[in-house]
Amino acid sequence: MEALQIFVAIFILALASPLTFASDPSPLQDFCVAINDPKGSVFVNGKFCKDAKLAKADDFYFSGLHIRKNTSNTFGSTVTPLNVAQMPGLHTLGISMVRIDYAPNGGLNPPHTHPRASEILVVLEGTRHVGFITSNPDNRLISKVLYPGDVFVFPVGLIHFQYNIGNTYAVAFAGLSSENPGVITIANTVFGSNPSINADILAKTFNLDRKMVKNLQSKF
Repeated sequence: MEALQIFVAIFILALASPLTFASDPSPLQDFCVAINDPKGSVFVNGKFCKDAKLAKADDFYFSGLHIRKNTSNTFGSTVTPLNVAQMPGLHTLGISMVRIDYAPNGGLNPPHTHPRASEILVVLEGTRHVGFITSNPDNRLISKVLYPGDVFVFPVGLIHFQYNIGNTYAVAFAGLSSENPGVITIANTVFGSNPSINADILAKTFNLDRKMVKNLQSKF
């Protein structure tokens, strides 16, 4: 019986572990404003904390997400992040957000993942096709066309995208379940790594000619 109880306890812990590590650790204080000066500071979750008595409103404030961004780039989109780097008061709170601007007729936030966060997207202007791909072995595409006021969720770690299918400018805001969610843009990472991945590896992986791989790498 004792062995069974131990087994059950281990089993429950194993089930709980993915939930425990799926997002940023919960804080054990009201807040921890991140600072770069380690002198006389407490180190929490990878950053030093300002003395709570010295915290001020500007530590929890940011202005500028109302400004339309320039989308004249390769993808026709611009992501403006608001995470702990821009707002030190977000440290240990487990949340952040972004503004995404899309050019008309094909503005694309290309396939990417957030290794440390789920994302909830709300459309303010425009019409876009969004989706994510489930993990192996199914690799199933789950997608939908969104209109102003629509909301869509991208689960943590899964590859996802947003594509402006309308002929007008578009904008969306997204919340993420981490103060520093990270972003891995698939094409940039694979073909633009530094140093470059051996072209033979990528040629075999993507079933491409080696010359084509080298050409792709030259573009990143």
